[in-house]
Amino acid sequence: MTCDDWIAHFLATEPPRSKSLVVTIFGDAIVPHGGMVWLGSLINLLEPFGVNDRLLRTSVFRLAQEGWLGAQRDGRRSSYAIPADAMARFSRAYRRIYAPLQLHWDGNWTLLLSAGGNITPAERSALRKELLWQGYSMIAPGIFGHPAAEADVLEALLGRVGVQGKLYVCRASTLPQVSARPLSDMVAEGWDLSDVEAGYQNFMAQFTPLLDLLRPQPAVSTQQAFVVRSLLIHAYRRVQLHDPQLPVELLPDPWPGTQAYELARDIYRLVFAQAEEFIMATLRREDEHAPEADDSFYQRFGGLR
Repeated sequence: MTCDDWIAHFLATEPPRSKSLVVTIFGDAIVPHGGMVWLGSLINLLEPFGVNDRLLRTSVFRLAQEGWLGAQRDGRRSSYAIPADAMARFSRAYRRIYAPLQLHWDGNWTLLLSAGGNITPAERSALRKELLWQGYSMIAPGIFGHPAAEADVLEALLGRVGVQGKLYVCRASTLPQVSARPLSDMVAEGWDLSDVEAGYQNFMAQFTPLLDLLRPQPAVSTQQAFVVRSLLIHAYRRVQLHDPQLPVELLPDPWPGTQAYELARDIYRLVFAQAEEFIMATLRREDEHAPEADDSFYQRFGGLR
């Protein structure tokens, strides 16, 4: 099997949805280069995946409607970038992808309690959706919790939903000298990790053969390297979206997410440089001043240099 064979098989059996693929390529390839791309360059970047002009235009239009992209016109040309209000959320999601699994538990839980009818049904529905997306679990009716919540992320979430000051938010820990179940037991009751584990196992089954192809001599073209890198991050991101990001002490041992991260890191390091050549050549067809990747790019996966 060649790299071309692997790419063709993957695209035939796991074709990425165009809108989701645009998000992947923005986060992985556009943001490090200033975060703005001309539509013509974006069309060229998506072409190797079989995404045609019309489908791409529909995808970016919908992403703009949802607030994930902002559009600007310069004569007959259009450019797209991530708006400032979406960038923080976008960046946090992508940091999860490239950062090693080093989250540790301090023994506490962050709990959110809604009581007394302080929020509307619409706010409650939106809050539930946002919290579940952020990895929280419903511990009991009206109570959401997470053992490793970030205060700034939670504050931003409450602001987006419009429920700041309407919920009780507290830190919970075991009360000394009281016979009680350990708080770590709430993980088994709050999350079913079997689908996440299966997702990581499937990711490894798909991409381990690719690593075996690339390791002896990654003799691939710059376009192939870009396609591999994009499909890698796209597939890994899809699994991570469902991972509640629990501390390592509360995860099953062994945790397949650790092996999946190492696999993604190893493949990324093999193809990133050639992929960058393709990205730069594509961006500079329409913008000769398109910047090189910034320093944060080279910090991905523990360091690329």
